[in-house]
Amino acid sequence: MAPRALRSRPVLRLVVADGSFMVREAVSAVLRDAPDVEVQATCSDHESLMAAVEEIQPHVIVTDVRLPPDWTDEGIRAATTLRATHPEIGVVILSAAVEPAFVLELFRDGSERRAYLLKDEVHDRDAIVSAVRAIARGRSVIDPKVVEMVVAARTHPGSEPLEDLSPREHEILGQVATGKTNGAIAKDLRLSKRSVEKHVHTIFTKLGLAESEDVSPRVKAALIFLGHRSSAAGGGHRRG
Repeated sequence: MAPRALRSRPVLRLVVADGSFMVREAVSAVLRDAPDVEVQATCSDHESLMAAVEEIQPHVIVTDVRLPPDWTDEGIRAATTLRATHPEIGVVILSAAVEPAFVLELFRDGSERRAYLLKDEVHDRDAIVSAVRAIARGRSVIDPKVVEMVVAARTHPGSEPLEDLSPREHEILGQVATGKTNGAIAKDLRLSKRSVEKHVHTIFTKLGLAESEDVSPRVKAALIFLGHRSSAAGGGHRRG
């Protein structure tokens, strides 16, 4: 008999997409073991994935970063589309390798309800089910290897990337990591927008992101924040 805590969870509707039948079945089998998860459709390409989303209105989709017909970035494009059309739907991206450009694109418009995991984690039922649950609650999950890569590129060896931030800067960075605009942060924290802009600029300067031109400093700052939170909590996946 399942524990009462699990039985009381609302059932999460999922759609799984992967170009490989074997991978689709493996991911679906792992997820179906969870008592609060229901895989309602499996899809083999981008078109069928988007059709299933419209028909089922899932809480979360779990998709490979690449799907037929072109095997390029269909999973990321699906996530971008859903951010605009169905912001309440979470997206868990599975990838065979760390691909920084895809990660940064996934989180470009905010980290809420987005996850990027390596396929190596698929065999770990607790890892992928925990990620699905976190995404359904509006949080974020990032594979540790991705965060370590971003932090290593932007900090000095042996340094703690957030150690120079003030308590207020930590608070504002936490808001940035959820994808909020400066105006939304100002409203939530009851500050002027100008004050928030100054704090954000200082945060980017301290993290070495102020002159970043290759990608949004907000995205990299969010990744650093998410990685630091999980590291401080004892390791494992980086959760927002």
